Amino acid sequence: MHLRLWQRLFIAFATLSVLALAGLAVWQQQSFRRGFLGYLDDVALERLQPASVRVANAYAEQGSWNFLRDRPDLLNDLIDDRRGRVERRILGNDSDLAPPPPGDAGGAPPGPPPNEMRGPRDGPRPPPHGPQGLMPRLVLLDADGRRVVGRADVPAGAPEVPVELAGRRIGTLRLAPLPQFDDAIDVAFAHEQLRTALLAAIAVLVGSLVVAFALARWLLRPMLALGAGTRALAAGDYSSRLPTDRHDELGRLARDFNHLASTLEQHRESRRRWGADIAHELRTPLSILRGEIQALQDGVRAPTPVALDSLHAECERLGSLIEDLYQLSLADAGALDYRFESLDLGEVARDALDLQRRVCADAGLVLEEAIADGIVVRGDARRLTQLTDNLIANARRYTDAPGRIRVEVSATEDGAALVIEDTAPGVPDSSLPRLFDRLYRVEGSRSRAAGGAGLGLAICRAIVEAHGGHIEAMPSPLGGLRVRVELPRDGA
Repeated sequence: MHLRLWQRLFIAFATLSVLALAGLAVWQQQSFRRGFLGYLDDVALERLQPASVRVANAYAEQGSWNFLRDRPDLLNDLIDDRRGRVERRILGNDSDLAPPPPGDAGGAPPGPPPNEMRGPRDGPRPPPHGPQGLMPRLVLLDADGRRVVGRADVPAGAPEVPVELAGRRIGTLRLAPLPQFDDAIDVAFAHEQLRTALLAAIAVLVGSLVVAFALARWLLRPMLALGAGTRALAAGDYSSRLPTDRHDELGRLARDFNHLASTLEQHRESRRRWGADIAHELRTPLSILRGEIQALQDGVRAPTPVALDSLHAECERLGSLIEDLYQLSLADAGALDYRFESLDLGEVARDALDLQRRVCADAGLVLEEAIADGIVVRGDARRLTQLTDNLIANARRYTDAPGRIRVEVSATEDGAALVIEDTAPGVPDSSLPRLFDRLYRVEGSRSRAAGGAGLGLAICRAIVEAHGGHIEAMPSPLGGLRVRVELPRDGA
């Protein structure tokens, strides 16, 4: 059986709630028992405080603890002095601590014997942990810590009350700890506390399970939407978007999904434009070739050198377009051949200038240079020469004569900069961000005799990015276009 994600979340939350409540119940019961037993000990010690005074007074009158060693039951009467006549019974007769004779002059009724001092006339029996209930736990020690009377196995660290006389410690009343609830009242109280705790735990558990169920479904809702959106993308529906009203990790995931969908949609549109543009670029030279050849076949044009040169020019244009497409496909696949080495960027720029001087002069353009020496970068000399040549050729095609093209190589803080700028005409600001897109032309009506297929700058960007650099276009102070290439220095 395969559980769904929300079911797993619900089981996880429910298990966590049960374990937490079980641990809390165990801790609460243990804490309650320790706290309640400690409370009982504190109450017992508080009740022993006045008893210690009576014991001290009895010791003062008798001069030693022998009267308790001879009569251990008297300690019980000293601890429980509810009738107010224990000290008179112990201290008021000097004849061997005997009880007063019956029918004395005071007319007081005879008191019960010591072992019968808890008769019905004495009022209700004290509670189990009252003074009389302390006797099974109590021991009286003398000043030297020796047992006088009481329980013999009380540990040394048990709660105790000092018995002092005139600021001097003459003994100690020590209580044995309560090992467990033994009285019916205590057991009933503990059971009531346990029952209340269990009822509260069950109520909290039911509430936790309801919240866990709702929380699991709430957490899963964005995941279900994400799954539906992913299936839509897989089916080719790139317009699918997720709501982004959340501000947590799921909201960030939804925004990332929307960005992915938008990018895929743009790539699809780019591929469509790319296919249409390539078809258009290939159709034009093929149409010209077909027309020229048909004219020669029909005898409309004679096979003169001029006609053959026109055919050759169109073949060259078609071959150049195919080569550019091949170079871009290699760049996309990361398969362009690069042989990196340390080289002087100024020398590379001069080599490209030498290739373009005569062509620029024929076009009525002046080549200017401001090239610094000794600027070393790490790159492929052939590809960087191709980069510079393409940029100069692009400036030559789209610069009116008479005009100027300026090539500058300078050092920067992080490496080197290659700047190529020209005179008018310029490029609109809206076209600058797309200038390096494939098959993009600033003017759709520009004749192909003046420019290429719009792939040269795209190839330049691929070469710069392969060198770890950056290329951007901006308006030139000369009135035309300024292209700036930044390359990292050797070893950066």
